Amino acid sequence: MTNGQTIHTLPGRSRFPTTRWTLVVAAGDPHRKEARSALVSLCENYWYPLYAYLRRRGYSADQAEDLTQEFFMRVLEGRYLDRADPEKGRFRSFLLTSLKFFVADEGDRQRARKRGGGRVVPFELSSGEERYQREPGHDETAERIFERRWALSLLERVMDRLRDEFVHHGRPEHFERLKVFLLAQSEAPYAALAREMNTSEGALKVAIHRLRKRYRDLFRQEIADTVADTAQVESELRYLAAVLTSK
Repeated sequence: MTNGQTIHTLPGRSRFPTTRWTLVVAAGDPHRKEARSALVSLCENYWYPLYAYLRRRGYSADQAEDLTQEFFMRVLEGRYLDRADPEKGRFRSFLLTSLKFFVADEGDRQRARKRGGGRVVPFELSSGEERYQREPGHDETAERIFERRWALSLLERVMDRLRDEFVHHGRPEHFERLKVFLLAQSEAPYAALAREMNTSEGALKVAIHRLRKRYRDLFRQEIADTVADTAQVESELRYLAAVLTSK
């Protein structure tokens, strides 16, 4: 394990870092245990941008949930994985392109509406509509809301991982106090906060510096898990930053 990434040797590559999406792309057989586990994890973390995309396309809440669920069932069964190009594959692009194929197929849509037998994806989708109702900017296109929610989902994942690390070390209250330095550009009153945390201002600044560095490292790791080549991390980072800062 290196920086949260498992190291494997893939054919034709020397010690290429195999992340969740890379493992799926390389596995070939979607029923291979490691590949399915990696794919379930990716889908569980990033299903909401697709739900929001479908709602913005005009589907009702029930239709969007049904279509999202059926689509992910098909992905988890290995459908569309032949489109995952290890040379240029991004999980973000793969999902949206595959979903567009799915909803464009009238037969697939009809089967999704009539699905039965208790087939459900192995993660929870029921919070989708509550989240969608809080979405700002209802003049956004479906593609635009997908891109923005994808970027925000990555950031949420990073914040959750950071919080979990603080909880693991028995300092959840420290994270709640310090996270403002990740979310705000303005300088918080270091001296007052240091007194509240019973530490020195210098020690507080060091803690904030380490928190920011860990945040950046986790963000890069999270991005790396959604591309099929670590060489794509920088371009994906720039893309997501542009999505988050554009109006």
